[in-house]
Amino acid sequence: MAAEGAEIFRMTAIDCVKKERRFFVAISGGSTPRPMHRLFAEEPYYSEIPWDKIDLFWVDERCVPQDDPASNFGAAKQDLLNRIPIPLGHIHPMPVDIPPQEGALTYEREIKDYFQLKEGEFPVFDLIYLGLGNDGHTASLFPGHKALGETKRLVVAVKGGDLHVSRITMTYPVFNHARQIVFMVSGKGKSLVLKTTFEKRKDLLPAQRVRPFRGKMTWLLDREAASLLSGDMIHDGIKG
Repeated sequence: MAAEGAEIFRMTAIDCVKKERRFFVAISGGSTPRPMHRLFAEEPYYSEIPWDKIDLFWVDERCVPQDDPASNFGAAKQDLLNRIPIPLGHIHPMPVDIPPQEGALTYEREIKDYFQLKEGEFPVFDLIYLGLGNDGHTASLFPGHKALGETKRLVVAVKGGDLHVSRITMTYPVFNHARQIVFMVSGKGKSLVLKTTFEKRKDLLPAQRVRPFRGKMTWLLDREAASLLSGDMIHDGIKG
């Protein structure tokens, strides 16, 4: 799964640069993508990915210091950023040293500036990686939170999760305008919520609301996460 995720990253980055433009990507935290992040320091990814043409963003972040074990940026720094030749100015962590609402607005402005957006426009990321929580949340979009209904803001402040702390998260308008979404899901503990995600298509879960308007969506699963899915589901487009 890690290798498949890394290969999608490599191929998409190379394709974007061939088209004479930068590669805009947003990554997620948690334990599932960490093996993929570590692969980027190895060949062929280290040499073949055009790191100097990449702008790296985060889909969400806990409002904790960057050296806190719960920090998504902190984990990525350890696994990825310290081991690849990406320019410092191309790394865009979410601000956690200011109040969450202010941090969300600051990050939204940064995205708008980098994408040169006009009023009412949304960014088009080339690739966004997402995960799936046991309760069906993705990024930091939790069940029942008012952020689920956000249609204008790119980034908002929320509070919730296993670590019930303040967070900053991108919103559905950002995800659904992306050229490609990759969900990465691992572990037996995700099997039931994954089954619900694919069998009950009524937007019961936050992850079910991620539906790119014109982009591609891929699910990368390990065997344990996919253990309750039928073969027909997997053949209908879920990669595992």
